[in-house]
Amino acid sequence: MSLNNLRKNLSAIDRQLVEIIAKRQQIVSQIGKSKRSSGTSTRDYAREKDVLNMGRKQAEEMNIDPELIESLLEMLIRASLESQERDRVVAEGKGDGSSVLIIGGAGNMGQWFVDFFESQSFATTIADPSVENGPGSFSSWTDAGVDFDYIVVAAPLADSGKILKQLATLKPKGLVFDIGSLKSPLINGLRKLKEAGCSVTSLHPMFGPNTRLLSGHHLIFCDVGDAAATAAAKELFAATMVEQLEMGLDDHDRLIAYVLGLSHALNIAFFTALAESGEAAPKLAQMSSTTFDSQLLVSAAVAEDNPHLYFEIQNLNKFGLGPLEALCEATVRIRETIAEGDEEAFVELMQKGRDYLSLRG
Repeated sequence: MSLNNLRKNLSAIDRQLVEIIAKRQQIVSQIGKSKRSSGTSTRDYAREKDVLNMGRKQAEEMNIDPELIESLLEMLIRASLESQERDRVVAEGKGDGSSVLIIGGAGNMGQWFVDFFESQSFATTIADPSVENGPGSFSSWTDAGVDFDYIVVAAPLADSGKILKQLATLKPKGLVFDIGSLKSPLINGLRKLKEAGCSVTSLHPMFGPNTRLLSGHHLIFCDVGDAAATAAAKELFAATMVEQLEMGLDDHDRLIAYVLGLSHALNIAFFTALAESGEAAPKLAQMSSTTFDSQLLVSAAVAEDNPHLYFEIQNLNKFGLGPLEALCEATVRIRETIAEGDEEAFVELMQKGRDYLSLRG
């Protein structure tokens, strides 16, 4: 058979694959409806394991790479979960004509919350300096007023602190919450809202604006002394599969100094060292290793993100310098062990790290 005919046959099979996936998605939609009507949770880990094991077993029987089939099935399962979670959020939507103002709604995470609320039939209003005044949008949040059931503050951190203080003087009747990745710059504004008798809490989504499936992601809730407000905010996400965590305001920033501050700094140091090394990036890429490729992938994502936000995360956290100093000290210790040829000390560093990381649970 000619190459042309072989390619035609392959294209025909590819079309059949697409048709089969479409049929699969239709069944997924029906399964989602059945789960909602019976009160069954969206995710079933035992079922997922069965599907993957079945795929690997069949692949081995048919002399196909089991890793290929497992990867394909994992992609299909993820797509199914995304579809079911989205449908559940819409079906169980809390909107019912409720109104929400999203201050900073044209930003990356602000837009995520706009889409989230709109999917649940909330009457959504955006306030952001980058938009023009029009139906459902204001360039200044003060022009929008505060007569909303929910007010989400999704502005940059320094601005968010000022906005929260201003809101406290206006005393909105609806639930107010921020989504700041730090709480140090916001504490005064949050507490002023609480003192003014407002319904207020504080959130931190531990996921990015491109996140489609919330399963496996965390959403932190920091109670500022209003348990009812925190419970109401949690209820907004009850239909999703996000992991809800509660955390104190001070605990939040102390831990975030490591989770975000240290990890960001490590990656910035990595790509800064590469950029200033004088070595050509294409040459390094050709010689790449598994570890280098993994680190490069994460560092490239960090380099593409918002540098102003990253600076705020480092600069505005009162706990921020501790992890950075620890990183500097660790780097110096590694350098010293290498310069002095102290293999025993180097092995000890790696063993301590291995022991610590084994406790992740």
